[in-house]
Amino acid sequence: MSSNKESRLRVMLVDDHALVRMGFRMLLANHPEIEVVAEADTGEQACADYPRAQPDVVVMDLTMPGMGGLEAVRRLLAQDPKARVLALSAHEDTAHPRRVLRAGALGYLAKRSAPEALLEAIRAVAAHKPYVDAHTAQALAVADIQGGSSNPADALSEREFSVFLQLAQGLGVAQIAENLKISPSTVGTHLFHVKQKLGASNQSELTLVALRWGLIDAA
Repeated sequence: MSSNKESRLRVMLVDDHALVRMGFRMLLANHPEIEVVAEADTGEQACADYPRAQPDVVVMDLTMPGMGGLEAVRRLLAQDPKARVLALSAHEDTAHPRRVLRAGALGYLAKRSAPEALLEAIRAVAAHKPYVDAHTAQALAVADIQGGSSNPADALSEREFSVFLQLAQGLGVAQIAENLKISPSTVGTHLFHVKQKLGASNQSELTLVALRWGLIDAA
């Protein structure tokens, strides 16, 4: 017969802010059916530690240094198609939830949600059920009713979107190539297409587009 510990939901917390992870860990510690088995502060670390931790649910922040959460979700699902990921984001746009759910995440939770929503989301994702917080679900529904989001970044491919976000945050071609594990020339090709599609002539203009649509945080 399985012990109570063996029947717990195993959770991995991935967020680059130690205080955020501590807050989540303390919240989850009040619920005996959930156990935090691993923490990571980058997507790279999460992908490396996932096989050893074997979590039932990965709670993944989307805005982190390095490859970032969106790319980490893609790699985790490539590594283990059965991985169950709950994406977290402080952004209010519809591009992030659309992209990460398309990438294979089962759930999406805005960080502004009430604490109990995290528990509800983890339980749903652990049960292989999709979960989107009410505020985000409403925003997505309104965008669909209005004929889809007018966010210009929606015209970008998945890889172009990843390159765009990193460029908008001020990263150079070489660093982006390292983060995304692609060649600098491939980054350059994506950069050319991103500028064309967004009508931008330089990196500063790309940053303004990302700020205007809430895709990155103001420094």
